[in-house]
Amino acid sequence: MSTSAQPWMEELITWATPAANKDDLLLARKEYFHRTGEVFDDDRVLEMRMAAFLEHYVCDRVAPHLGGTPARARYLEALKAESSERCAAWRAFSQTVHGLFEVKKLAVGSVRVQGLFSHLDFAIAERRQLVGLAEGDVLECRLIPFGGVWRFSSAWCFHPHRVAKHIRSHARHLQATSLVDEPAFVADCAHRALKVERYRQIAVEKIYDFHNHLF
Repeated sequence: MSTSAQPWMEELITWATPAANKDDLLLARKEYFHRTGEVFDDDRVLEMRMAAFLEHYVCDRVAPHLGGTPARARYLEALKAESSERCAAWRAFSQTVHGLFEVKKLAVGSVRVQGLFSHLDFAIAERRQLVGLAEGDVLECRLIPFGGVWRFSSAWCFHPHRVAKHIRSHARHLQATSLVDEPAFVADCAHRALKVERYRQIAVEKIYDFHNHLF
């Protein structure tokens, strides 16, 4: 069995997106990109944003025709006929953790991150050299408990180093009030990251001014 989570994620996406589910998939895509910002064919981040949407579709969104997430449904299906090893692999995708994380430590073979809202620490097994990532950065990612360790999925949303403190500060502000809506804030930050890609002439600090609505 593959020690990488990615082939399993791809198989899960294929399982969850047959032609018969096209209408639900299109509706989910419309809802997702309404929150995170519409992407176009010439956007540099198109492939990554589509990967993030598909992960959301299978791991987070309750499918009306399944009564739960596709990840959960696939795991329950596996329990009926597949080996315990394969069942454990499928179960991992119903237990992913998605959100905004602060990079606490970078080391050879591992990355330690902390959830901005949960304040939980995660030690991630990561062999790749994550170019451009530095301690103190804030990123949106999905963590998968696969093969006995936490692993990153293949979809990321990086936020500029210069605004990491603004994101952390606003997250603390939200937690100190009754306005906490973590998924909405994650989506808002993703939308702002898209604006950074498109409006290079505008200072990133202005784009990440959470006191103002996106232009």
